[in-house]
Amino acid sequence: MSAAPKNRPYILLNMSMSADGKIASTNRRLNHFSSRRDHQHLYELRATVDAVMNGARTVDTAPIKMDPGPPAFRRRRIRDGLAEYNLRVVVTGRGSLDPAAEIFRHDFSSIIVLTSRRCPPKNLARLKAVAAEVIVAGSETVDFAAALKRLRAKWRIRRLLCEGGGALNDALFRADLIDELHLTVCPLVIGGSHAPTISDGLGIEQLTDARRFHLTRRKQTGGELFLTYHRNR
Repeated sequence: MSAAPKNRPYILLNMSMSADGKIASTNRRLNHFSSRRDHQHLYELRATVDAVMNGARTVDTAPIKMDPGPPAFRRRRIRDGLAEYNLRVVVTGRGSLDPAAEIFRHDFSSIIVLTSRRCPPKNLARLKAVAAEVIVAGSETVDFAAALKRLRAKWRIRRLLCEGGGALNDALFRADLIDELHLTVCPLVIGGSHAPTISDGLGIEQLTDARRFHLTRRKQTGGELFLTYHRNR
């Protein structure tokens, strides 16, 4: 297990995608096209981290809890010196996150919201009423360097698992904050220029600025390919 940086959590990104790099169809709904083995892989990764992070769109459009899964995975966490339940982090640049989302109906662990100063006071008050903390960092967009520093200092988050969506992933890639990348390639093609990918958003203009990773593990199970990459230092 890789060591965490000094001033922020070590960040893992886990995504399932089609063979053409899509994470959902053109209607942008959450599509469960991966296998039961991939779902187990998600819980295996959650069992190694202090917190799980998702973007607001993912949380608003899917009935997710961001939980550690069945008892076997919770026992694994305890065995490895982690809390039984992982913390949960949600990113919403404009504070549009619905305070009535499914995630807020499950209080097994604290929920921390990351937002920017673009979040209107009304939205900020609504989020503060349902979250353990709302961290405001950045003017136009979330300042992840500052927000992650607080997550490490106050919440003792050393390892953080990001599970998308594409806009959040893109922001983390552009800030060069992804340390480890887990990709499950599924045997189907979705297509469509408007279907989301693992890294949407602003992207980069020059290929020379692309984030570089090296393959450290690959495994085929059934028709799926499980790949692990680590960031080039």
